[in-house]
Formats: sequence, C-alpha cells, structure tokens
Amino acid sequence: MIKSKLSYNKLFRLYKILKNKINLMSKLDKTQSMSLDKIFKSFYLTCFASLIIIGFFSIAPKIIEIKKKIDLSNYEAENKSKRILEKVLNGESFEDVIKNDTDQYSSFIYDDVLVEETPSNDDERLDAIILQELFKTINYNLKDVRKNKVVKPVDLRFLPKEIKNIENTKDRKNLFIKIILPLIIEENDKIYNDRKILFSILNKNSNSNNELKWLNAKFKQYGVKNKDILSLKMRMDVIPTSLTIAQAAKETGWGTSRFAIEGNALFGQWTYSGSGIKPLKANDDENHKVMKFQILKASVRAYHRNLNTHSSYRKFRIKRAESRDNNESLDSLLLADYLDKYAETGLEYTKILKKIINQNSLKEFDDVKLLKTKKIIKEQI
Repeated sequence: MIKSKLSYNKLFRLYKILKNKINLMSKLDKTQSMSLDKIFKSFYLTCFASLIIIGFFSIAPKIIEIKKKIDLSNYEAENKSKRILEKVLNGESFEDVIKNDTDQYSSFIYDDVLVEETPSNDDERLDAIILQELFKTINYNLKDVRKNKVVKPVDLRFLPKEIKNIENTKDRKNLFIKIILPLIIEENDKIYNDRKILFSILNKNSNSNNELKWLNAKFKQYGVKNKDILSLKMRMDVIPTSLTIAQAAKETGWGTSRFAIEGNALFGQWTYSGSGIKPLKANDDENHKVMKFQILKASVRAYHRNLNTHSSYRKFRIKRAESRDNNESLDSLLLADYLDKYAETGLEYTKILKKIINQNSLKEFDDVKLLKTKKIIKEQI
C-alpha cells in the first residue's frame, strides 16, 4: 500500500510537471505567434513607407517644376471670372479668352525689359523749353529727318512734364516724336539684327553650342513652345515706326497723359500684377493697372514684345509674315487693321490709328535710320 501510495504521489507530481510544461509551451506558442505577427506587421509597414518615400522623390522634381512655372508669390490673386464672362458674352470663344489671359503672363518674355529699365544716377528729367533749345543746338529737326532719312541717337529717359503746357499743337507733336523716334528705331534695329542672326543659324548644316544657346534663349524670350522655328520667325520681326508712333500718340495724348509722365508708359499696356498705375476712373471691381517703367526705352521694348508674342495679335503677325513672303515692305496702314483687339473700341481704334498716321505723315519715318556713332558701331561689332 505504501508503494502504491508513493507511486500515485509520484504520478501526481509528474502530472503537475507535465501540465505546467504544457501550459508553458502553450504560452510560448502564443508569444511566438504574437512575435511573428509583429514582425510581419513591421515588414508590411516598412514596405509601405518605402513605397511612399520612393513615390515622393520620383514626383518631387515635377512638383518643383510646376511650382516654378506658376510661382504664385510673383502674382497677385485675381478673380477673372467677370471679365471672362463679359468677353464670352461679346462673342469670343471661352478657349480664346483663357488663352489670351494666360499668354500675357508667360515666363521670360519680359526678362530683358526688366534689365533694360535701370536709369543711372545722372539721369534727370529735362524741362520742355530746355529740351527744345537743346534740339536746336544739335540741329535736330524733323524736316531734315524726313528728307535725309537719318536721326541722331538721342536717348532720353523721361518725357518732360511741361510737354502738356506747349500750346502749339504742332510743336508739342514734334517734340514728342523727336523724343521717341530714336528709341523706336533702336529697338527695331535690335530685332532686325537678331533676325539676321536667326536666319544665319538656320542656313547652317550644323551649329555651335553658343548658337544653340542663343537660339534657346530666343525661344524663351519670345514665348515659343516646343522650339517651333516657324513661330519664332513670325514673332521675331520689326513693327513699322509709323505704326508705333501712332499708337504711342493715341495712348498718351502725344505724351501728355499721367501714365506717360509718371510711369514712362507710352502704350497703355495693362498688368494685373507687379508695378503699375491705377486708372483714376477704374471701378472698384477692376483690379488692372497700367504698366509702369523706369525709363522710356523699356516701354518701347515691352510694346514690341507684346505685339510679337500675345495671342491677341496673331493675325497681325500672320499678315506681316505674308508681306515678308511676298517681298513687300511692311505697310503700317494695312497692319493697323489687325490691331482691333488692342483697345476696347475695336475697329474704331484702328481707324483712329490710320488717321493719325495719315494726318501727321508718319510713314515718312518708316525708312529712317539711326545715325551711326562710334559707340553704336562698337556695340554692333
């Protein structure tokens, strides 16, 4: 009996030991299972995080590129909906309106204009009477210019404030033309020289790196997409001097407007961002301003760039290109018909331009050249 009892006790102890071992093994299995779950969960999270990081860095360059293009910090927020609606109601297609609104803000188009508009510390606005006497001293008169087809390279930075006080209309007009004529011809000369370089590059079988860099810079400058050579040739061209004078005269009242005197704005170009002068009669819901420049030359260049790049003047450029293809001279009276979108008055605006050209015999300035000085010759070499 004692042996049996001992055996039973031993068996009972063995049973407890086995039971404890079984419980321990069960706990270990659960722990291992939980550990495996944690490992797999951690692995999945690591893979998912890796995919997110890889995806972010793959699209980051595109995000940066898009941000550079829109760069909202450079522009003021603008609600264009009312203006777009008005244009659509007036018969323009929605696609054309949107395209016109966005083209004027294309990058790079006005970069060199901003570089140009830096007056020196010595620049001073001359009095109208002093300016007239100065022109007499250097024998600068429009009668000789019309006859000899040469104008001196007078580079004035500002219009005289007293120009509006000149009572004689002819004297006031003549002074205005004398001031802006050399600036207009100088800008046309720069475009013409660029045009010669362009055709020289296109006529070569191969081009140097400098030539290709120059070409790429011009694509940006003239807002040409996809490096379209045909578009660049149509855009990189001069504007008749007579037409430019007529538009400057119309937009500034022959140099007497507030925009011309205060902002050197000769052509009334609008801007919805950056530096500008708010029109006095503008409504509260109109947030446009007239572009402001530090010197007159910058305004002339901006005008040329505007007509040569904005989609509103595409027909103007097509007609000009047709004249080139037919070996015809550029006719300001003919081209004026294609500037009906320059002002809200449309066709009436083009009639006024042609009237100004005819009444003031402005076409006589179309073939006037800039007198070659040593400085100009050196710059062109």
